[in-house]
Amino acid sequence: MYQSGILVPISMFAATALILWVFITNRNKERMALIEKGADANLFKTKSNGLSVLKWGMLFIGTGIGILFGNILANSTKLEEPVSYFSMIFLFGGMSLIIYYLIAGKINKKK
Repeated sequence: MYQSGILVPISMFAATALILWVFITNRNKERMALIEKGADANLFKTKSNGLSVLKWGMLFIGTGIGILFGNILANSTKLEEPVSYFSMIFLFGGMSLIIYYLIAGKINKKK
């Protein structure tokens, strides 16, 4: 018979593909309805201030540093691995987002 080890990844892939398909289809229907009514379809476009790349980069760097320090903490103390990893990931990820907030505030004040 079938093994559940292969059904889980296949069902996860199918569910993700289905969600994306429904999202894209509905977005297209909403835009077409706006165009038919004479409204501007640029309503869906968001204005980017150019700092989103900085935010995501800082978050990923903070997460990577958190994983590194979580490994060091797990190997050098008696903390269990999940506790040390999750605490360091959230600590450094959160710190990186706070630093981003401060940097973004200074940049927006200059503008």
